[in-house]
Amino acid sequence: MNATSPSAGGTGKWWVCGLLLMALMLNYMDRQTLSLTIVPISKELELSNTQYGILEKGFSYAFAIGGLLCGLLADRFSVRWVYPLVLFAWSAAGVASGFADRIGQMIAGPIAGVWPGAVDPQDPNGCAFLGFLACRTALGFFESGQWPCALITTQRLLDPADRPFGNSLLQSGASVGAILTPLVVQALVTEQPGTWRGPFVVIGVLGLLWLVPWFWFTAGASLGALPQHRSVASGEPAPAAAPPRLLVRRFLALAAVVVAINLTWHFFRVWLPKMLEEYHGYQAVTVRYFTSAYYIATDLGCLASGFAVKLLTARRWPVHAARLTLFLACSLLTALSTIASGLGRGPLLLGLLLLIGFGSLGLFPNYYSLTQDLSRKHQGKITGALGFITWVATAEMQQLVGQHVDRTHSYADGIFWAGLAPAVAFLALCLLWGRSDPSRR
Repeated sequence: MNATSPSAGGTGKWWVCGLLLMALMLNYMDRQTLSLTIVPISKELELSNTQYGILEKGFSYAFAIGGLLCGLLADRFSVRWVYPLVLFAWSAAGVASGFADRIGQMIAGPIAGVWPGAVDPQDPNGCAFLGFLACRTALGFFESGQWPCALITTQRLLDPADRPFGNSLLQSGASVGAILTPLVVQALVTEQPGTWRGPFVVIGVLGLLWLVPWFWFTAGASLGALPQHRSVASGEPAPAAAPPRLLVRRFLALAAVVVAINLTWHFFRVWLPKMLEEYHGYQAVTVRYFTSAYYIATDLGCLASGFAVKLLTARRWPVHAARLTLFLACSLLTALSTIASGLGRGPLLLGLLLLIGFGSLGLFPNYYSLTQDLSRKHQGKITGALGFITWVATAEMQQLVGQHVDRTHSYADGIFWAGLAPAVAFLALCLLWGRSDPSRR
């Protein structure tokens, strides 16, 4: 570390974790801007619901594929450089989304020349859709670099007992972004045509400003690729490599965990506002305020889960036992969905939804810590592979949920089963992971 960098040790590593929080906050803000501006965009550019669904599916598959490549790059090269590169790229894609219709007009001609019939350069709707598809796909591809880079950073800087709390700071950025984005949209978007462009530009530019403190606080930090088996964080021993069969079992456990907890998180992220307004009859303004409260609850759950592990390990609990205990507690909270699914509108329903949100994001810090214990040298590849599995599963889930709601005109079944998914994840950990603290290599 150089002498001028606060990241040299002590509290410096927590400043870096704060930057990780900000990066994920920006990641979610760029991601959510389209969903919060799609109504004025659709009116102005005549995009259909089917086209919007294709945009979201394109984002998801680009995120899945990009995660594999970014994971390889993050393992191969210094994350201090890979991270700002992917953040710069997704911020640029976010800014470009504000001019997606114009970009579509620019690229429609060349694409039609290569693939006749793919798009009509004279069709404004087709060009706008093409532009948004290109920008949204690029956004998903580069945003996927967030997780390999962020988890490698906390793995290299933090001891095992500190990682759940560091990861909870990181993950809480998702909630902060979800809370702030509606406020930005509310401030910039009016009834005037074209005002929907503002949030894309403003949020994208904020991402570019993040680069300055990142390079300052990580100056001299040990964030390069690992050339050999060695300790990652100060004070962490170098245990023997786990048997290959055990590593496979643990990867399968993590695959089950990541799909299950993301099914819960993304179900409520996508369908909660629509469910409250259309199914339970709440007014739009009430739904917006409650949605902000919901994400505040998720943020508190995320921070509380990581901090609780830190407290338990300080009381001499084994690290793995502390993580599993908090994972189980959060799974029990999400299982309250079995009660919420049968309730009508009222304070009890809203209170249970807040508890479900508290538990749903509280699952993630300990999941991330488990992935970091599986491998030191290949953290990026593991994160990318698990991310690929997650985004393919959730992309398909949303379409199935929509079809079910259209057929039954009810969200009850979705709420019931979405909250139970983390219990399956906990069972997979108990059956496949093993009793002892994980070996790392």
